[in-house]
Amino acid sequence: MATGFRARHLAVVGLGLMGGSIALALRDYVDKITGIDSNQVTRDYAVEHGIVDEATDDLYEGVNHADVVILAAPVRVIVEMLRMQIGTYLRSNTLLIDIGSTKSDIVDAMANLPIGINAIGGHPMTGKENSGIEESDALLYRNRPFVLCSSRRTTPAARLRALLLVETLQAVPIEMDAVRHDQIVAGISHLPYLLSATLVATIENQAKTDGAYWELAAGGFRDTSRLAASDVTMMGDILSTNTKAVATLLAQFRMQLAMLETMLIAGDDQNLSETLKPIRTARKEWAKNYENKR
Repeated sequence: MATGFRARHLAVVGLGLMGGSIALALRDYVDKITGIDSNQVTRDYAVEHGIVDEATDDLYEGVNHADVVILAAPVRVIVEMLRMQIGTYLRSNTLLIDIGSTKSDIVDAMANLPIGINAIGGHPMTGKENSGIEESDALLYRNRPFVLCSSRRTTPAARLRALLLVETLQAVPIEMDAVRHDQIVAGISHLPYLLSATLVATIENQAKTDGAYWELAAGGFRDTSRLAASDVTMMGDILSTNTKAVATLLAQFRMQLAMLETMLIAGDDQNLSETLKPIRTARKEWAKNYENKR
């Protein structure tokens, strides 16, 4: 694939599924890749399988000589790194990108980095059910949206280089401000997780007196409950950095659910059917126009 992105030394902070996949995807476009992770087993795996050239648990050692640094850690860890020390570790003109799931806190923290650090927020909309360096996949980002949120430290040159990096991942770049991003992902990612978790909690409570709930659970339950199996620590981190937007949408969801409940209890089959029809259409249109094209 022809691309204008090249890097002399790429540093990836956080060698999980996302960080490992980025390293693999950029393997042919950088001269050297350093991975930074606190887990010795993870570091050893990444080096042994050629995902990175070297690995360390020392943040300064890992990023000090890099010209591109990708922060692939949990959101609160990223914010702490930005606020506490990483800015003093980086050389001038380093391109710094994060891939955290919420953006407002991160972009705000980037604003206080030393002048000369070219920082931009990022969020690739992709993933797998299983996490960890062992699940790394060079094609994980292919045809998936990759949001870029500029900060006060995003120069025009940094923005263009970030777009080239996204292009090299074969992802689809989408630029928007951090607040808008967080409002949107609250609806399409964070709210679904809470609804999925609530469904599982409801069925688990019912199954305490009748185990057949689990025995009969099939496709509908499987598809709707999948997100409830997400890593609790990761999701707690995400929700705690997007509380207002998630709470607003939860309130709207409760209103929608209460409306359906009222129709159901009243036996208002016609209104219930008329309410559900456009919802079905909206879901089918989304699948046709967006999901099935990826």
